[in-house]
Amino acid sequence: MADADPWLVVGLGNPGPEYAGNRHNVGFMVADLLAERMGGRFKAHKARAQVVEGRIGPPGLGSRRVVVAKPLSFMNLSGGPTTALRDFYKVPVANIIAIHDELDIDFGALRLKLGGGDNGHNGLKSITKSLGAEYHRVRFGIGRPPGRMQVADFVLKDFSSAERRELDYFVDRAADAVETLIVDGLERAQSTYNT
Repeated sequence: MADADPWLVVGLGNPGPEYAGNRHNVGFMVADLLAERMGGRFKAHKARAQVVEGRIGPPGLGSRRVVVAKPLSFMNLSGGPTTALRDFYKVPVANIIAIHDELDIDFGALRLKLGGGDNGHNGLKSITKSLGAEYHRVRFGIGRPPGRMQVADFVLKDFSSAERRELDYFVDRAADAVETLIVDGLERAQSTYNT
């Protein structure tokens, strides 16, 4: 994989203001922060996504070309826009990072990995169906629903007020993890951020 190859960072979520604060939209939150750090603004792309193009990493030879994207399809159709962006920007699958909510990890904890199953996550299921499984994932823990609450209800609810107090810190940490993965590789990012 050549350093010249661009990276595609896909924050997973559902479009529309009514979903903006949902647990399921934490991928969008991290994508928004990465775009802000890159000094860019999201623009509409014909691939049914909003994108920001820029660079991540130290100036000069250490920086990498990066496209940060938020699909405008709903979560369970994320594969279409992701594949269209991959084709448009000519991104190797190994240079694609999906940022998504993860039920099986405590709130705020991160796990980075390459490949693997979708663990019932409809956004990942859609991307894997389109691209195969060999892309990177930044899994952002949201914990399990309390009591008998249905998973679908839990992920489509906003973070609790207690969680919101810490959310900015954890989103910031997830953005750091994405940058480390792109610049220094998966092993360094895992040893620094996996909890």
